[in-house]
Amino acid sequence: MPDQSSAASRNGSALLADRSLHMTPSPRSSDPRAVALLAFVALLAAAVAMGISPVFVRVAEVGPFTSAFYRVFLALPLLWIWARIERRAADPAADRGWTRAVVLAGVFFALDLFFWHLAILNTTIANATLLATMAPVWVMLFSLVIGERVTRVMVAGLALCILGGAALVGSSLELAPERFLGDLYGIGTSLGFGLYFLAVRVARRDGSTGAVLFRSTVVTAALLAIVAAVAENAWVPAGLGGVVALILMASVSHVGGQGLLAFALGHLSAAFSSLVIFLEALAAAFFGWIFFAETLGTWQIAGGVAILAGIWIARPRDGGRGDAPASP
Repeated sequence: MPDQSSAASRNGSALLADRSLHMTPSPRSSDPRAVALLAFVALLAAAVAMGISPVFVRVAEVGPFTSAFYRVFLALPLLWIWARIERRAADPAADRGWTRAVVLAGVFFALDLFFWHLAILNTTIANATLLATMAPVWVMLFSLVIGERVTRVMVAGLALCILGGAALVGSSLELAPERFLGDLYGIGTSLGFGLYFLAVRVARRDGSTGAVLFRSTVVTAALLAIVAAVAENAWVPAGLGGVVALILMASVSHVGGQGLLAFALGHLSAAFSSLVIFLEALAAAFFGWIFFAETLGTWQIAGGVAILAGIWIARPRDGGRGDAPASP
């Protein structure tokens, strides 16, 4: 006959262990503020990585559409590895695969790059840059479509960022009837990038960073390959410097820049994250000053300060999680 005291002891130990298990914090839990801060730092790094891309484009030794194609095509191997690593660390059954949001993200990013290069060819760089930075306007207008609200402080921060962007390139702005079509292309750029933000934000609600970016980049590369084949015929850079520039543009600007942006969009609202576009313009101006001795005067500095102030005003105050949880 079993010892009743021993059985009671074992039952008591099991009960204590069960209580201890339920009282122990989950190792997967994390402080929302810490996650939001990490995502914000990722946004800053993404802006720098994307902001340096014009430097690579200038020395790529191929046409603008071809360089845009190489930017995404050469990034695919690294993005595939990224996606595989994340897949091994997560539950494969949780992967939603090729969702509509993922495909749309690829289409919208292709439109962004397509119209951006058309704008550069048909209007001034200053006009194209300023119009492209209007993407956050579209994001805030359509945020309700994806179930996210836009606060008054976000709108105030956006207004200040727009003023800062205008000051950043304002001295070079030119309004002329013959550039009207090019200016429309610039607006098309902002619309494409704005919709890209919204699509990635939705895709990240149930998709990992690597998987979302790899699949959307496949779509973008396929579309840009068609555009480059039709519009240009020089596929090979003339020298080693051009090859290196293309590799750096793919690894730094796309894998690094778009990858960090996609990570941040899993933890911050699309409206706030879209303000990174202004940081990208600020980073581009800085790199133009460093590498090409472009002017960075009082107005440009004041514009940069206004952009930083606008982002500070619009910063999330609730942990930044937005409306839905997202994957790592």
